[in-house]
Amino acid sequence: MGTIEIINFGCTNVKILQMIENTALESNKTLMGQENPAFFKRLLFVIELDEIGENSEASVFLKSNLKSGYFRNSIAALVVLSSSDLYTKSYAKKWIFVANSLGCELIGHPVLEITGGYQNFTTWSKSVDEPLETIAVGLVRSLVTRLAEYKTLKLKQSKVLVLHAGHKKISNTLMLWERIENKLSERMGPDVSIKTLHVEEGQIRDCYGCAFETCTYYAMSRSCFYGGFVVESLYPSLEEADYVVWICPNYNDAISAKLMAVINRLTALYRNMSFHEKYILAVVVSANSGNDVVSSQLIGALSINKGFRLPPRFALMEMANEPGEIFNREGIDSTINSYVDDVYEIMYKNMKLF
Repeated sequence: MGTIEIINFGCTNVKILQMIENTALESNKTLMGQENPAFFKRLLFVIELDEIGENSEASVFLKSNLKSGYFRNSIAALVVLSSSDLYTKSYAKKWIFVANSLGCELIGHPVLEITGGYQNFTTWSKSVDEPLETIAVGLVRSLVTRLAEYKTLKLKQSKVLVLHAGHKKISNTLMLWERIENKLSERMGPDVSIKTLHVEEGQIRDCYGCAFETCTYYAMSRSCFYGGFVVESLYPSLEEADYVVWICPNYNDAISAKLMAVINRLTALYRNMSFHEKYILAVVVSANSGNDVVSSQLIGALSINKGFRLPPRFALMEMANEPGEIFNREGIDSTINSYVDDVYEIMYKNMKLF
């Protein structure tokens, strides 16, 4: 089990850096001598953004490692700082998308954003009677500690939940997933259980935005004010699943309204349980371009905000338009096999130590 490596790109906040280094030092003492063959490299990236939300040093680092294998067998978290209240989220999503595509795994809630004057912690201060800077320092410590304590799941069986809102006869995305599912089932045998939920028209309405007290009240019983499909089928299936697969055709550079409603309705369940020991996977198909935008939307909504783990190369992304066109893509069989290999590897890591 490797110790935490801190990679700093331009951060000059002495107090934050000191807390990161102190916490990492404490964690490294605990990690030394322990063994976990699933991971040997733990990476904490500290990135301070410029006036337009960029960091050239960090970009050079990513480009220099496009083919190096640096991110192989690594897990990571990020601290992203900005002098304004802009860019931290969009930058983090892009960084994670690139690093993940290079083989990096991300812990749940992998990003701590620190905006100018610590203003993004104002909401925290309403429930924690501490100065904003003190809150930020505490959250830094929590992030580093979670990175240090991150472990494989040791599952008896990989339970997979597939969510989609399409139709197999016309959806290239669903056709592609069906091919993946068949190969994964053949590879895993009884070690995998796959359940599919079709989010159909009329089954789900978007989150109405109930008062915090109302949402919390229903969340205590893993429920929601509206009940129905979400409470009766979605919540129990999510609780049981270890991996949640999102089948996402590109709709105007976004996931479908129905699946976005699913994400919004997760709030009540999220208030009652942690998703830190669940992974997300995705199949994304665009007619022209934008696969990275849709994948990044999933990263932001489900990993950064809701706390799902992100396995290496979590999304299979392809281009197709007419129904069935997906199987005319050059090298599609090789692409499918490679993705199944990636999914099998992460599932195997989370089962072989049981």
